[in-house]
Amino acid sequence: MIKNMIVIAGLILLASCNHGDERPNILVLMSDNQYWEHLGVNGDHSVRTPHIDSVARKGTRFQHAFCAAPSCTPSRAAFLTGQDIWRLEEGANLWGTLPAKFKTYVDLLEESGYSAGFQGKGWGPGEYGPGGRSRNPGGNKYDSFEAFLKKASADKPWTYWFSSRHPHRPFQQGAGAASGIDPGKIKLPSYLPDTDSVRSDIADYYAAVESFDTEVGEILRTLKEKGQYDNTVIVICSDNGWQMPRGLANLYDFGSRVPLIISYAGWSQQERVLEDFVNLYDLAPTFLDLAQTPIPGEFTAKSLLPLLLSDKEAGRVDASRDAVFMARERHAYARKSGEGYPGRAIRTDGFLYIRNYEPGRWPAGDPPLYGDVDAHMLHYSSPTKVEVIQSEKRPDSIFFRLAFAKRPAEELYDLAKDKDQLHNLADDRNYTVQKEKLVQRLDAYLLQTGDPRATGGPVIWDTAPYYNDRDKSPRPDATYRKLLELDSLYQYN
Repeated sequence: MIKNMIVIAGLILLASCNHGDERPNILVLMSDNQYWEHLGVNGDHSVRTPHIDSVARKGTRFQHAFCAAPSCTPSRAAFLTGQDIWRLEEGANLWGTLPAKFKTYVDLLEESGYSAGFQGKGWGPGEYGPGGRSRNPGGNKYDSFEAFLKKASADKPWTYWFSSRHPHRPFQQGAGAASGIDPGKIKLPSYLPDTDSVRSDIADYYAAVESFDTEVGEILRTLKEKGQYDNTVIVICSDNGWQMPRGLANLYDFGSRVPLIISYAGWSQQERVLEDFVNLYDLAPTFLDLAQTPIPGEFTAKSLLPLLLSDKEAGRVDASRDAVFMARERHAYARKSGEGYPGRAIRTDGFLYIRNYEPGRWPAGDPPLYGDVDAHMLHYSSPTKVEVIQSEKRPDSIFFRLAFAKRPAEELYDLAKDKDQLHNLADDRNYTVQKEKLVQRLDAYLLQTGDPRATGGPVIWDTAPYYNDRDKSPRPDATYRKLLELDSLYQYN
């Protein structure tokens, strides 16, 4: 009852902002492949993100935000639809489609009177036509935020999704050092080798993160110049983790944990840091709540509005938000006949449990290209991936095994002792009780939400169309062909 009163009070505040339609605008600023920790405000001292940090210091920063899938297309599909990826049919795959029967928050906001648009990738990569759509699921595409504002109706609220290409690979080589980032001061995760090449590559990634921050600053400046800052809810996030070995396309934190900041001038301007476990797809019902629009019953996500309107400044607001569930199906076309590497996971404060349904497959894609990591065809610069591939020749190196070697059917990590999730305890008898609890909770959730891998329904993802034929016949870059002794052409079909 108290929470409902808080929500109603917040909506009354929101209703005081506009003329005509009195609901708030919603602005989403999304980076492409960024790990949650890589922001100045989140404690990274090598990357400079002043514009994002300034928004965080006047809003709510979520320290346990995750994506529904560590892969661009399904993560964005879940974000738009408020549903777990296994409910979205072909929408669970990279380079797939999102069937039109799955309504997006954009569709629903437009139906309720909002103007809507997006810039950049939006939903994708994929083909929306085969799913029965006439446009990108993200809405109508614009070249710039200013162009959208010129077209948007002055007496209607709007929602706009700026979808940056940064910091997606390829990075501009040498950009990190050129911008003044010191590779020697970068804090390396223990799953990557400490070499000059890797440090320089991460510095270039940081430079790309800083480019995203610059874009955020430009859009916020436009928002203020147009006099719309005070009546706009601002969301800053990423679609999935960073594009490094053991990152993107992996259910470890480095592929699934993302930054999430939400700010609005009508709420408290005091910085809040919350520990509730949230998922990017929780934004869909949140936006509908903000717009006073009914949330469809098929949504599996939950609105964040009760958390945002809570007067708690730090810690956990909702005790039930103590875990998040994630999944992956097919990422890049990186195995014979287009097979994926399916998995499900549950992440809590203390543990990460992962179930790998096909442990006989190569988790990072078939050798020698390992196409689920970095440059999937080794067709552009990917220094860290190449460094790790070369480390296979060093018998004392663990980096190749961590990134590319086959994995068991179950993985369990004790996060209090193993922050980087390197030591699998699934077969350790000292953790039997903890593992069984996580398994039971994961299974219950998968059954409750109708996952075909749990219910015995049709599993379509290995055979679903992949709408980028070029990836099925990869041609590695000539430099890498020589360095790694690769063939000039590979055939996955």
